[in-house]
Amino acid sequence: MTSQQEMSLVTAASPVNVNQIFPEVDMSTAADSSSLFVRATVVQASTVFYDTPATLDKAERLLAEAADNGSQLVVFPEAFIGGYPRGSSFELAIGARTAKGRDDFRKYHASAIDVPGPEVERLGEMAKKYKVFLVMGVIEREGYTLYCTVLFFDSQGEFLGKHRKLMPTALERCIWGFGDGSTIPVFDTPIGKIGAAICWENRMPSLRTAMYAKGIEIYCAPTADARETWQASMTHIALEGGCFVLSANQFCLRKDYPPPPDYLFSGSEDSLTPDSVVCAGGSSIISPLGIVLAGPNYEGEALITADLDLGDIARAKFDFDVVGHYSRPEVFSLNIREHPRKAVSFLTTTKKVTKDESVNK
Repeated sequence: MTSQQEMSLVTAASPVNVNQIFPEVDMSTAADSSSLFVRATVVQASTVFYDTPATLDKAERLLAEAADNGSQLVVFPEAFIGGYPRGSSFELAIGARTAKGRDDFRKYHASAIDVPGPEVERLGEMAKKYKVFLVMGVIEREGYTLYCTVLFFDSQGEFLGKHRKLMPTALERCIWGFGDGSTIPVFDTPIGKIGAAICWENRMPSLRTAMYAKGIEIYCAPTADARETWQASMTHIALEGGCFVLSANQFCLRKDYPPPPDYLFSGSEDSLTPDSVVCAGGSSIISPLGIVLAGPNYEGEALITADLDLGDIARAKFDFDVVGHYSRPEVFSLNIREHPRKAVSFLTTTKKVTKDESVNK
């Protein structure tokens, strides 16, 4: 089904069937949970750059529209809250920084959010209000280090946890910190087992294998990659993992970012007009059998929606279960270190107080 809504394009794999929409489904009581359908939406829209409150307002409008369409799961792009600093160099060069580059980072840091924090609370309120499971890309601030992070909320508004991007790509490594093994969650929810990997870390075989081993069924892939080659990666992951893949990217015009000279697209600013497309989207939804259920969309801001037949997971793994009957543990093994890696740990020793010392006090 393809239809044009007032705010955005919605593409679904099949006509709406009200008997397949379960806003508050309890899969634990179902006789055969694998036969259930889940309506999922990936959001393709731009951040309001340097304006986090306005971005949250935009997120709520899009979330409300998806919920009105019967969606139970809504996935937003990489860095939707806080912004993806596309084109910005922060005026970095090896061995040199500039005053403007430092101030660009100050403004970017101010747009990030604390986790937990008031913005996280608001996102939880949205999920509860619209009764949807919410997967949201954010820029997380911990002190003065930033992380590219995905937050997860259930349909009751509870914050389930987060995933921090393990490996930022190229210049991202100069502005974002690195995640560790403590934030590679897969959440067992009433609509399936949900997790996420961000942009090019989806190319890391060990990370994917860890998520497969945790039983992921709905694999969320927020990204900033709008190239057509990205679709090959998404299809491969769906087939490899026997899971649904939901890829959400922003669609951005030059005018969605601050104008020059406040914000500059390094190397291309002179060739851009306010209506130039700087990120073309390409968001899509792919089944465990490698079938494209919705998208990719390169036309504009959109809600891309499909009904996920959870029975397709078993149908796909009949052929190939990468961490099950198609694995060779006597040949290959993988160890995941899940404990947090902190730069500083404080070890407090408690001195045993003797009877005489207690009396003297």
